[in-house]
Amino acid sequence: MSNIRYKDISQEKLLDILLYRWQNTIQLFKVNPIDTNIIFNNIIAGYSSPGRYYHTLEHILHVLITIDKLQAYVQDIHSVQIAAWFHDIVYDTQAKDNEEKSAEYASELLYKLGFAANNIAHITDLIINTKSHQAAADDFDSQVLLDADLAILAADPVQYQEYAQAIRQEYAWVPQDQYIAGRKQVLEKFLQRDRIYFTPLMFEVAEQSARANITAEIQTLSQQ
Repeated sequence: MSNIRYKDISQEKLLDILLYRWQNTIQLFKVNPIDTNIIFNNIIAGYSSPGRYYHTLEHILHVLITIDKLQAYVQDIHSVQIAAWFHDIVYDTQAKDNEEKSAEYASELLYKLGFAANNIAHITDLIINTKSHQAAADDFDSQVLLDADLAILAADPVQYQEYAQAIRQEYAWVPQDQYIAGRKQVLEKFLQRDRIYFTPLMFEVAEQSARANITAEIQTLSQQ
């Protein structure tokens, strides 16, 4: 949905944009400003940790901007935004429970900040749904978060290639033949779905591009 290359933004500018967005979202929950800044710094550290090449601060900004564009479909925009901030806070390519750990991290933190139990439950559900990338027909908040999380699949071919290479770097520990088999399986599952994107807008403007990119990557992997 966008040709902006987030990785081309300077680190200082990126942090300024993210801090502005974080403060605008969290202030609605009347959190102590000192706690707000401490949490922000923790988030920055998490997404800047070694071994991350795609699941970085640039990814979070891309997700947040895409949520902006899809907010007409959202029921609880602030919960969706907070879930976006935390959905990859725990990311270990050798683990199988990153989403659960990220949801747990968010839950404990939000509880300490005084968030209502129903808000926390909704946010953690949103995060956990990024594991399967499936959402119920009436779960519009999850649909928006998932579409935003997968927006990269519809990027222009050059950006998509950079994304695919970044994912490979995150799985550098996996032997090439195993990576190709596993990656093709993941990609083919997306192609087998009736639709990759849930929201009408993303389905209209991004579905064909995403399928073309995925098909091209599978072909490239098959030739290696």
